[in-house]
Amino acid sequence: MNLDLLSRQLIDRFQHGMPLCAEPYKEMARILGCRVGQVMACLEEMDQAGTLSRIGPVFEHSRAGASTLAALAVPAERLQQVAEHVSQYPEVNHNYAREHFYNLWFVLTGPDRQHIERVLEQLEKDTGLMPLDLPMLTAYRIDLGFALGESS
Repeated sequence: MNLDLLSRQLIDRFQHGMPLCAEPYKEMARILGCRVGQVMACLEEMDQAGTLSRIGPVFEHSRAGASTLAALAVPAERLQQVAEHVSQYPEVNHNYAREHFYNLWFVLTGPDRQHIERVLEQLEKDTGLMPLDLPMLTAYRIDLGFALGESS
């Protein structure tokens, strides 16, 4: 995909941190020397094209409560149905299919570990499938980013 200059500038400049202020998109526009409408239209175009998957914060999970990586071994014919059901839980950040015995993976967050355990138990009751619970033992911060170059 060929990205235009504003798209490249937005990705290069803000993939590792948006302005922390009341009007972040307005501040992004000021920094890039354009109008906020241009920023919003560009982000919308990238979202619609599938170039942009998410705009949002990444929290240090241990400061915001509890979380776990979980997985289910779902029969192929039930995968879509179970994935849609799992996504209805407000504690589920996202879920995705993998080619493995455990083929549906998701991240659960909640105020404490007991809450996470209750959600996992409810998911087991709802689906008839036993979740694999993989809480983080050691955090590794990988600052993944992609410089697109020539963005100024």
